[in-house]
Parts: sequence; C-alpha cells; structure tokens
Amino acid sequence: MPMAQHHATLKEQKPWGIAAERSEARRTIEIRMTDDMRFAPERIEVREGETVRIVAANKGKVMHEIVLGTREELMAHAELMKKHPGMEHDEAYMAHVAAGKRGDIVWTFNRPGEFEFACLIAGHYEAGMKGSITVLPASGQRAQP
Repeated sequence: MPMAQHHATLKEQKPWGIAAERSEARRTIEIRMTDDMRFAPERIEVREGETVRIVAANKGKVMHEIVLGTREELMAHAELMKKHPGMEHDEAYMAHVAAGKRGDIVWTFNRPGEFEFACLIAGHYEAGMKGSITVLPASGQRAQP
C-alpha cells in the first residue's frame, strides 16, 4: 500500500517533542483511523527521549488526519479548522491520509507528560476522533498530569 510521504523537515521544539528522521526511529506504532471517528489504539505510551514512527492507516472511505499536540493546541486548531475547513496546513507533527492510504510521523518525545493526537478535519474531533499519548519520564516514574 503506498505511503503518503511527509516532506516537512522543520525541526522546531514543541511542548510534546521534536520532529525526527525516519532512520532515528527505534519503534513503529500503527494507529488505525476509521469512519466511525475513532483511532485504534486510542492510547499510546512512550518513554521520554524515545523516537517513534507513528504510521497512520486510514481504513475508512473519507480523508482523515492525525495531529499530535497538547489538548489546548488541538482544541484551538479544531476551532480554526471549523472556521476554515479548506485551510492547508502541513507540519512535522501531522499527517493527512486519504482513504485507504497510510501516512507517518516520526517524532522524538523528549518531554514527559500527557499529550494527545486527533483528527482535526471539521467535525471529526467533535465526534470523538482523538487519543492520548503518555510520555513516561526516562527514570521510569509515572508522568505528572
């Protein structure tokens, strides 16, 4: 199945981590996206400092996307998408995936905490298309909420 290539190379530190190169990933996590507006799995756990390749597989018949971020950033972005549904946006922490295709994000989670991923296409987030990412501290202790 063809993979949607992500061509954004800007590496900007975000509260939830920083973009990485595919060759740096030590683990791959597949997240399935469906037209019932759900991700599977809805929760993932990584360690602080871990570089992960997240493969988003769109099992539905409509376009979906996966965007990493804080709850506040995702909610603000979802509101913006409702106002401007055709708005083009492409960042290293998101992948837009056509029906039946796959896309990927390679990300280093270098800060512990609770973060989220979501589909911010108008109406999808509001329908519940979101999930959580727990980044455990490198010491192995549970992340603070």
